[in-house]
Amino acid sequence: MSTPFPRQTRCLIIGSGPAGYTAAIYAARALLKPVLIAGIQPGGQLTITTDVENYPGFADVIQGPWLMDQMRAQAEHVGTEFVSDIVTSVDLSQRPFTVKTDSGQDWIAETIIIATGAQAKWLGLESEAKFQGFGVSACATCDGFFYRNKDVIVVGGGNTAVEEALFLTNFASKVTLVHRKDELRAEKILQERLLAHPKIEVIWDSVIDEVLGQTDPMGVTGARLKNVKTGETQDVAADGVFIAIGHAPSSELFAGQLE
Repeated sequence: MSTPFPRQTRCLIIGSGPAGYTAAIYAARALLKPVLIAGIQPGGQLTITTDVENYPGFADVIQGPWLMDQMRAQAEHVGTEFVSDIVTSVDLSQRPFTVKTDSGQDWIAETIIIATGAQAKWLGLESEAKFQGFGVSACATCDGFFYRNKDVIVVGGGNTAVEEALFLTNFASKVTLVHRKDELRAEKILQERLLAHPKIEVIWDSVIDEVLGQTDPMGVTGARLKNVKTGETQDVAADGVFIAIGHAPSSELFAGQLE
């Protein structure tokens, strides 16, 4: 199969979360005829977020996927071209810029808007990597359903962790939140909901030392926790472990090219 000729555009947007859609709307209204390459997760992190309570203009809770659908529809309405593809490399060394994609279609762009968002951080444990997809997850919205009437552990202390823990109470019989400090970083209103919930237990000043599990069948059986103040360890039984310790910028494509 022959390689398609490079396509040219004045404005190429990489990423399709709220930032990408917003950039597309403004660029299209400026008659720049933007092209948006959606990436591996069209719509970004909000597509796996159920309740959105802090978006201006909505007094009631709205759903993340619905909000992203509305943003995309608006961007399309004003003239954005959407491309379902994944960018594999970007050359910013000279203008016009060159972009390569997974499909083999190259792009030449006068302007590139980077809206690649962020990806979930992991603990970096060997046992965590071993059981990813077999009981270890970073997305309660994606995988929570599989833990109906089961026990789960959530790791973290910010908004993401608290929201994940609260969401998981819709399915799990018990949720244990493990936090390395003695107080949460989440918004106060979220903390109040979490601490008042009968299904949630918080284990303070602790980290996961090892994810425990079995190989036949492959699956998580719990986690070994370590108290950061005393060094003492304890094993907590669980069927799933959800990592919610924040996000890191998805900027690998631009390493060495941008500060």
